Amino acid sequence: MGIPEPSKTDALTVACIGIVAYILANVVHEGLGHGGACLITGGRPLLVTTVNMDCSADNRLVIAGGSLMNAAAAGLFFLVGRNTRRTSPHLKYFAWLSMTVNLLDAAGYLAFSGIGGLGDWAMFIQGFSPQWAWRMGLSIAGVGAYVLCARWSLLELRPLVGGRAQRYVVARRLCVPPYLAGGTVACIAAAFNPQGWFLVVMSAAAPTFGGKSALVWGPEWLRGSSIPAGPDAAPIAIQRNWAWIVAGIVIGVSFIFVLGPGLQFGSTY
Repeated sequence: MGIPEPSKTDALTVACIGIVAYILANVVHEGLGHGGACLITGGRPLLVTTVNMDCSADNRLVIAGGSLMNAAAAGLFFLVGRNTRRTSPHLKYFAWLSMTVNLLDAAGYLAFSGIGGLGDWAMFIQGFSPQWAWRMGLSIAGVGAYVLCARWSLLELRPLVGGRAQRYVVARRLCVPPYLAGGTVACIAAAFNPQGWFLVVMSAAAPTFGGKSALVWGPEWLRGSSIPAGPDAAPIAIQRNWAWIVAGIVIGVSFIFVLGPGLQFGSTY
């Protein structure tokens, strides 16, 4: 049997894979990144939610840990994607999407902190002077890294979307559903955060819909010649898969009602 037509790519399955990838990147950032650095440096995690992690002993490694762990996870998923065959399309797509969202998280936080003066890296440079120079440096590095990450993601997407004639249409089908589904779940979960609506906007809506916006505008680059043509093979269809759909629903609901309000391990005062 031949490779299925791209029109058979199932939007619900793609969206649910996106929910899993988004949530995993969030747990990597808050739990493994900030939380892991907190433990390594002798602190004790006090509260972990979808948008923040409170440590008993904040320091610069704890602050930077989230983005650093996202970058490390992106490298791991890059290797998984490269070593996954086309005969396992759902895993190959999940690896690509997880690589992408972790890359965009890592680069996006740099740009967000430099431009807005908020977030992890804005806290990291507190006390450094002159502040305007450090913020400008963060902004330039963040925007530059974000563009490079978006381009790298599209280069790695080429084996999934086929030749130049169809790659834009297929890319949109693989990028837009997870962007909408993952961002929506992240914002709903953040609405349960006990520390107020400011974190919903600044730490949920901004990183998900703003920070991962390359999933929406990035495929436009595939219309032209700025992204070289990839392997001239038929695109990989992500057909309906109930295991991924159930996983996305169960993990998404758990994320909203468990990690949304937060896991408290001690007094935050």
